[in-house]
Amino acid sequence: MTVQTTTAPARLTFQGVAIALQTLSLLFQAVTAGLLLSTSYGEVLHSVGARVMYGASMLYVLTAVLAWRPGGGSPRPVLHASGFLALASLQVVTGIAHVPGLHVPLGVVMFGLSVLALHRSLSTALRVTE
Repeated sequence: MTVQTTTAPARLTFQGVAIALQTLSLLFQAVTAGLLLSTSYGEVLHSVGARVMYGASMLYVLTAVLAWRPGGGSPRPVLHASGFLALASLQVVTGIAHVPGLHVPLGVVMFGLSVLALHRSLSTALRVTE
């Protein structure tokens, strides 16, 4: 008797979508930072991207809290998201104050942390379906 098995497609959660949006907005910020130095419209794009990135960070916190409360699981994702929102707040302050010595490296760190969070979210989604 032959048994066929199929694997379910990976499911990306709302929190995963929020992390992906955050990561993409940080990538957009890196691109517009270059435009900021070389074009007249770079400042407008970077400013709009900053607002989107900050909103995405707040959405990440919201989705982490909503995922944590009903199931009563670990609060670790909420702490990660809150820490990221604190970094985003510091990023906004250093950008407004025109302190590129902190603003640029912090942006690189934030992008790296966001990619790691996205990887963790995607690998968890894949692991659940296997």
